[in-house]
Amino acid sequence: MAERGQLPPPAKRLCCRPGYGSGCRPGQRAGGAGPGSGALCAGPSSAAAAAALGLLPLGKTQSPESLLDIAARKVAEKWPFQRVEERFERIPEPVQRRIVYWSFPRSEREICMYSSFNTGAEDPAAAPGGAAAAPGGAADAAADENRLPFRRGIALLDGGCVDNVLQVGFHLSGTVTEPAMQSEPETVCSVAISFDRCKITSVTCSCGNKDIFYCAHVVALSLYRIRKPDQVKLHLPISETLFQMNRDQLQKFVQYLITVHHTEVLPTAQKLADEILSQNSEINQVHGAPDPTAGASIDDENCWHLDEEQVQEQVKLFLSQGGYHGSGKQLNLLFAKVREMLKMRDSNGARMLTLITEQFMADPRLSLWRQQGTAMTDKYRQLWDELGALWMCIVLNPHCKLEQKASWLKQLKKWNSVDVCPWEDGNHGNELPNLTNALPQGANANQDSSNRPHRTVFTRAIEACDLHWQDSHLQHIISSDLYTNYCYHDDTENSLFDSHGWPLWHEHVPTACARVDALRSHGYPREALRLAIAIVNTLRRQQQKQLEMFRAQKKELLHRGVTSITNLEGWVGHPLDPIGTLFSSLMEACRVDDESFHGFSDFTENMGQCKSLEYQHLPAHKFLEEGESYLTLAVEVALIGLGQQRIMPDGLYAQEKVCRNEEQLISKLQEIELDDTLVKIFRKQAVFLLEAGPYSGLGEVIHRESVPMHTFAKYLFTSLLPHDAELAYKTALRAMRLLVLESAAPSGDMSRPHHIASVVPNRYPRWFTLSHIESQQCELASTMLTAAKGDVRRLETVLESIQKNIHSSSHIFKLAQDAFKIATLMDSLPDITLLKVSLELGLQVMRMTLSTLNWRRREMVRWLVTCATEVGVYALDSIMQNWFTLFTPTEATSIVATTVMSNSTIVRLHLDCHQQEKLAGSARTLALQCAMKDPQNCALSALTLCEKDHIAFETAYQIVLDAATTGMSYSQLFTIARYMEHRGYPMRAYKLATLAMTHLNLSYNQDTHPAINDVLWACALSHSLGKNELAAIIPLVVKSVKCATVLSDILRRCTLTTPGMVGLHGRRNSGKLMSLDKAPLRQLLDATIGAYINTTHSRLTHISPRHYSEFIEFLSKARETFLMAHDGHIQFTQFIDNLKQIYKGKKKLMMLVRERFG
Repeated sequence: MAERGQLPPPAKRLCCRPGYGSGCRPGQRAGGAGPGSGALCAGPSSAAAAAALGLLPLGKTQSPESLLDIAARKVAEKWPFQRVEERFERIPEPVQRRIVYWSFPRSEREICMYSSFNTGAEDPAAAPGGAAAAPGGAADAAADENRLPFRRGIALLDGGCVDNVLQVGFHLSGTVTEPAMQSEPETVCSVAISFDRCKITSVTCSCGNKDIFYCAHVVALSLYRIRKPDQVKLHLPISETLFQMNRDQLQKFVQYLITVHHTEVLPTAQKLADEILSQNSEINQVHGAPDPTAGASIDDENCWHLDEEQVQEQVKLFLSQGGYHGSGKQLNLLFAKVREMLKMRDSNGARMLTLITEQFMADPRLSLWRQQGTAMTDKYRQLWDELGALWMCIVLNPHCKLEQKASWLKQLKKWNSVDVCPWEDGNHGNELPNLTNALPQGANANQDSSNRPHRTVFTRAIEACDLHWQDSHLQHIISSDLYTNYCYHDDTENSLFDSHGWPLWHEHVPTACARVDALRSHGYPREALRLAIAIVNTLRRQQQKQLEMFRAQKKELLHRGVTSITNLEGWVGHPLDPIGTLFSSLMEACRVDDESFHGFSDFTENMGQCKSLEYQHLPAHKFLEEGESYLTLAVEVALIGLGQQRIMPDGLYAQEKVCRNEEQLISKLQEIELDDTLVKIFRKQAVFLLEAGPYSGLGEVIHRESVPMHTFAKYLFTSLLPHDAELAYKTALRAMRLLVLESAAPSGDMSRPHHIASVVPNRYPRWFTLSHIESQQCELASTMLTAAKGDVRRLETVLESIQKNIHSSSHIFKLAQDAFKIATLMDSLPDITLLKVSLELGLQVMRMTLSTLNWRRREMVRWLVTCATEVGVYALDSIMQNWFTLFTPTEATSIVATTVMSNSTIVRLHLDCHQQEKLAGSARTLALQCAMKDPQNCALSALTLCEKDHIAFETAYQIVLDAATTGMSYSQLFTIARYMEHRGYPMRAYKLATLAMTHLNLSYNQDTHPAINDVLWACALSHSLGKNELAAIIPLVVKSVKCATVLSDILRRCTLTTPGMVGLHGRRNSGKLMSLDKAPLRQLLDATIGAYINTTHSRLTHISPRHYSEFIEFLSKARETFLMAHDGHIQFTQFIDNLKQIYKGKKKLMMLVRERFG
């Protein structure tokens, strides 16, 4: 509340002395006590007054209230004081006093509502997402609550900080002392409160507080007046006292007033005196004078004081923070405050929502998002949803005036027409026609969606303005618990009563439930409950009718194997949340504490006490079956809504909302402890869902785009399992399907059978939440696997369902892992059946991912080998014999066979020699098959695996040789050649190295090529074997390597030692060094010199000055190689001369060449 230290606004009412001028109002005041007389506020009996305020406990003896107080209290509630004065010729002073006394608010609930976010008596779920609850737990919640103005006001009152309390007519004033704090001195705040008809109409406080709510000082003064009325001195309105003064008294009064406050009022007093003494002044044209203490005039609106400017500023601030600093929570709390006001039937609820909406519509991000084509954030989108739902509640107020509804409709249409107004489904226009009142019937039902205007968040509220409450059947339903018709035998679809004679209400279900929400929101809980029961009974009757209808059509539908959607808009995830509304209404009715059900229970004793909600089967309502209760009805309607077959809506936000609302509803159901009565309801609904065909999401044949039932079925399964395992499994197994991923799934019957609306044709499904849905499907399967441990038949059934219905390899892999963990729990022996299920799922994953890329593939392969090891040696043997259907050749050799042959596997399986050899034989066979299929990647692994078997090893080596000339790269061949040398096969290594050299090509500038080390190794190997081997490999080197530095390195190494220094059998060879003038080194030397010459010319073609010094060093290395030839000096000199001649234009470079080489 923006409470500032200024004077209250000028009073609207003009009060004058009786008989003064013809225009003066006729009311006359009876004489009374002398001027300035006052009286304490206590009535004829302090006990009676206290009882009226609810301060005495029930059952205590009280004096009967006087007729004067009863009448004055009623008048004070309903009539503005001006009407009282105009209605009666004379008003005795005692009567005036009692009216003034009773005009101050009597309940602390409203004071709390205007000074804190949550009264504590409200359902925490009233705020979307339970936003009213503090996130930091009970301690944080208590700390936050103590900072609320209401709590602080109580503390100030209890601390005796309220003083100088005075009530003059309809004006209360006083001072509140704020105790000194560590850093702040004691302050005294002056507080003034005006009130009318039990509502505070304006407040001012010198503390200067700026907030939506009343400050703690206003709270303290208000509660002082409510709790201690006998200690407040009460005076009639000041004009009444002035009327009783003569001229001398009036002059003395004014002069004393000016003297006491001369610095503040003297300029104003002189100005008023001048105007009064002027004949033609404006002040003399009006009879009477304003009196801020005289109460309200007839034209004044009777509503609680709400600082509109501060509401707008706060909302604007929260929106500008973009969801940071808890702004989303604050906005949710504001929405909860609107609901609280509506429940108290406070007109400020609609005023406050209007102010909030205006700020939402002015949010600059709306136009920015629309221009950029980006969607608003999920939390912000939910705020808009709540905004639309609140407007729906407001326009459906059963007792609002027509002009009020017309005003709201005009405002809603104005917002609706703004270009940036958010659409109902979150990100694009809804393809559904207007469904607020009825499903489409007639020729235009399937009109082109592009021709229809977009449905905004306000569309439903605008449509709801056409709804009314005048239907006599509806009026009877909500007003009486005894409305029945036992003689009614109309069993048609839209009959008004069922076979019991109980009333039914046939209306578009979301719309009917919006009525229930409106009744609850406006403080009519009993009426809301009656309508909710009628709606649920109608739904249950429709269920039975649908079941009978499907049974009649079942043979034909199942024969065709297709079905249609029975609901274009589902009830769970619907913008109006019909199922959530019915569930909450019924659950509220079965709370243990029924006091709050009366709408306006006194709450001060419960303020801030966090009660844990308990629900009981309270005595049955008249319109419930025997043994039923509000609790059973709430659970049943939740199951009905969750099990409804409905089409997956368009758009990411709408689909996420379906998932979110389903999970929220199930979460509420999980809080309820199941007893035998509720288990019967679960059984009944599960059976219906299985047998109801197209009307159920668990029907035998469903539409391809039906919302999947995995999450709901998991809840049903866990709930039913302890009581009816067969039904639990049947339900869960039926729910496992995910038709949208099955290419052969029926697209749906596009005809329109009786009572079945077909979907829009050619609607390509875009399931944005598919990954979440698949994870829920996986969770359902995992739950069944866990429950089925030890039951072979059930495990086989669940496995079959998983293999048929789950299409994601990662989810099947997760299930395989889950089954493995459950089967091998540490505290029990392994469950071999569950292990086999785990292995079977693992094998399916291998087959699914064999030809597709999957970043977890190596992990999957390793896990499968581990799983097969746990199952036994026959499983390992099996996967190796069928490797080609499960693994790539590389995986089979490098992971599978290698792991199987490891010592850890042999030890784990406790294998004897015979079993080891058999397993090794399978591994070698696998290795050779893989080497044949993919020699490039498997040859080395095959050689390694076959080392201990001579025949197998020779076979593997031959495979390598055969593949060397065609498919294998030099790097693969070099690797295998090094392996051969390491294993003691130098001649085989040499053979492979020569084959590798034929595939290699090193250009002049590749002096850092990774193959250089392999080339040097191959030459070193050839050199060590002897002159013949070296002579054979050098032509290959000369042909493959054009890099001068590499060639010179090879040349240098070959001239350092004698070929064959280490023979094949380790004997030293005392041969001579090879001559550079003879083959094969002469060929190598010539090639090296040629490479230097070619490289030099190539580098000079595009050399830059910064590379000159590097080039000179390169020439120095070249000279070293030239000088190895007998005529090398001459060759190098000629080479340099040629360079000087050819590149004489590069003067600086040639100068450097001359300096170094002459």
